[in-house]
Amino acid sequence: MSAHHTRSPPSDSHVRVNRKFWESGSDEYDRRHRKALSGRHAPTWGLWRIPETSLRLLGPLRGKDVLEFGCGAARWSIQLARQGARPVALDASRSQLRKAQTLVKEAGVRVPLVHANAERLPFRYGQFDLVFCDWGAMTFCDPYRTVPECSRVLRPEGVLVFSTASPLRSVTFDPRGDKQSRTLRRPYFGQHRIRDSDTVEFQLPYGKWIDLFRANALSVERLVEVQPEPGQASSYLGRDDRAWARRWPMEAIWRTRKDATPTRPRRRPSPRPRRARRG
Repeated sequence: MSAHHTRSPPSDSHVRVNRKFWESGSDEYDRRHRKALSGRHAPTWGLWRIPETSLRLLGPLRGKDVLEFGCGAARWSIQLARQGARPVALDASRSQLRKAQTLVKEAGVRVPLVHANAERLPFRYGQFDLVFCDWGAMTFCDPYRTVPECSRVLRPEGVLVFSTASPLRSVTFDPRGDKQSRTLRRPYFGQHRIRDSDTVEFQLPYGKWIDLFRANALSVERLVEVQPEPGQASSYLGRDDRAWARRWPMEAIWRTRKDATPTRPRRRPSPRPRRARRG
């Protein structure tokens, strides 16, 4: 996997690249990780599938309007609906949403499914109490576009929670060996767009994340730097990377809250994405 960083990505090229990857690779992804994502493992976080019941990042759910931001097969949203939330599940991949539609129907719960680009949300201002993302849109979309959109659709005192890679992970990744190294491989400062052979991901230094949150009326409440238990396995990682993650943070989970009386953010003019079938 060959990776490189660039500061200013061309317009929406990453959207096309990532959509193509997920349209073609979602079946294989689901086969490989279905066990780690399904059933009691659905409401769990990140590479190590840490239960939400342990981390308690989402807060009370009953009666809350929730947006799953890059839902994949919507397994999280199905579980939240069972807990009394009113989730909406969004993804850019029609292939993923077809899986979600099947699972939603089998579960017998109401989860509207929306096909859209997470950088241009088809929702009104202040529509949700909670926006959350488990290695979804906040990893594969530009945070300088997604964070303002999340703030826009959140109500005052609404919460944004998302897991993604740690900035340290990207600066120590060895593209030739396709694994984490114990040396710095690329600059920490200037992180933004990360292109590998299949996808485009996004990352920022910690200070830039915080600046971006504050510019969009979001305050950081928690930052969980995940450390797996000794011997804990992950369907996403090999043994060497699991050992690496015991010593250095490979992923981060952010919890932010929108100000009680925020200034209404300006939204960049953009065409409205089309809605998909709803489950």
